[in-house]
Amino acid sequence: MYESLVNKRIVVTAAAAGIGRAVAEAFLAAGARVHVCDVDGERLAAFRESAPALGATLADVAEPAQVACLFDEVEAHLGGLDVLVNNAGIAGPAGPVEDCAPEDWRRTLAVGLDGTFYCLRRAVPLLKRAGGGSIVNISSTAGLMGYPLRAPYTAAKWAVVGLTKSLAVELGPFGIRANAICPGSVDGPRMDRVIAAEAAARGAAPEEVRESYLRNVSLRTFIDAADIADTSLFLASDAGAKISGQALAVDGHTESLAN
Repeated sequence: MYESLVNKRIVVTAAAAGIGRAVAEAFLAAGARVHVCDVDGERLAAFRESAPALGATLADVAEPAQVACLFDEVEAHLGGLDVLVNNAGIAGPAGPVEDCAPEDWRRTLAVGLDGTFYCLRRAVPLLKRAGGGSIVNISSTAGLMGYPLRAPYTAAKWAVVGLTKSLAVELGPFGIRANAICPGSVDGPRMDRVIAAEAAARGAAPEEVRESYLRNVSLRTFIDAADIADTSLFLASDAGAKISGQALAVDGHTESLAN
């Protein structure tokens, strides 16, 4: 199904762990050439050690100069680009909007939105040079509906969806398709931290918050990072060649985020 990805040149941001690593590993398994970045040098080195063919750059995508260094290394390693997966983002603070510190608001958008833009700014010329390609932006179900007590995160993820739809129109004539994947609650350490923060903000037990999330998903389940990896491969491959401008929820059908 994914023969079209063999030797394709892929960049995945924030890929030392979690969704990003699952996506990068899936592309490697499909025969693609992959370059990743992350802010966690230790985890990045461990991933690089486990996958000798992997290219890796220590970079904070919220810093334009570091993104420039990333793409300089991408060009040196891959010689061009066919697929960009913008995965970098942070959970941001949990609490009422009036209690959100400006620096927390700014950092959440700097990573989740500005970082996506900085990567696109360098990646699009490479995709045009390749004669087309695919952009996969990782948004969230929080980019499709309201999410109380998580205003900065929600603002960033809605913006990513709007940016994706604009890119699809702008870049379609160049053979470049752009889509957003909107994951639901991805099981793992990051979701555990989100639940703990929301529990503290609400004065509730973490188990109560976790159960409220599950009640609001029609399939009554969290998702796995592998689910997002599978969708990324589909969108980047010839199987998804006619799909662009979409915000695809991979979430077991989230009915509400108003837990």
